[in-house]
Amino acid sequence: MIEGFNRIAVIGAGLMGHGIAQVFAGAGLAVTVYDPAPAARAALLDRIRANLRDLGEDEAAADRVTPVSDLAQAVREADFVVEAALENLPVKQELFAAIEAACRPDAVLASNTSVIPITDIMGGLRDRARALGTHWWNPPFLVPLVEVIGTEWTSPGVISRTMALHKALGKVPVHVKRDVPGFVGNRLQHALWREAISLIENGICDAETVDLVVKNSFGRRSGVLGPIENADLVGTDLTLAIHQNVLGAIESRPGPSPLLEKLVAEGRLGMKSGEGFRRWTPEQQAALRRDIVVELKRARSNDALRAKGTDGNDDHGDGRAGE
Repeated sequence: MIEGFNRIAVIGAGLMGHGIAQVFAGAGLAVTVYDPAPAARAALLDRIRANLRDLGEDEAAADRVTPVSDLAQAVREADFVVEAALENLPVKQELFAAIEAACRPDAVLASNTSVIPITDIMGGLRDRARALGTHWWNPPFLVPLVEVIGTEWTSPGVISRTMALHKALGKVPVHVKRDVPGFVGNRLQHALWREAISLIENGICDAETVDLVVKNSFGRRSGVLGPIENADLVGTDLTLAIHQNVLGAIESRPGPSPLLEKLVAEGRLGMKSGEGFRRWTPEQQAALRRDIVVELKRARSNDALRAKGTDGNDDHGDGRAGE
């Protein structure tokens, strides 16, 4: 049992759901996974075992995961329920109505939505004090962050218990104090994407250049240097001077880019269609996906080394690192 939680229910066995279930099971908790799709249920344990094998972890953790076809069965005895279904508000609202009707009155109810306000999802529940958001990042077993989002109704005790639970899993839980669309991570990420798309749209550079600039400059140090740390590193006076010169020129439209809308209208949907902002061969797609996993595994190993104080790097650089 971790922080009073022993039995976990995960709603959805897809991309996020199977990874979330894997993390809970790896921590020794019993996990029941509901998914209405037989194929998703059938593949669940094999996907988890493959992940564990790739990470060099004990595949026996998958034995603590039970796929089921009945929602009520999945949540009936759960201490903590996390929903990882489609990013569709009516679907999530319907699911939580059914979950609340079937689960114990003391179970904590959480949604893994990426951007939908938790208030919108949980507003129809009878007991809204036990409901909140836990936004994991993909892949859940490699990316440490979990955003914990309360609403105006969420009990402080539920928030603190949820934070403690995810910390015990080895995650990095952060408390998002106001329930806003996109929470913290996706607001930051898509602010960057808006400007990146605008640079291409306005002919300032091409798509490949945008990616090269990010990956070979601030993106390279972002694993150890956050934006506010960076602002303090270079100085708030320099940050102010830069903002006085550049913010007026940065994209600020409230809606999506016409370029993005055009790509979607033309069926240029990215890797799934072979072309989006850039063209992608199957080999390029496979190589990029492989590189992502390799980099995330390397970062995970470095995190473990830093936690032990054995990273072997005493050179923290000088003030110029933040430029």
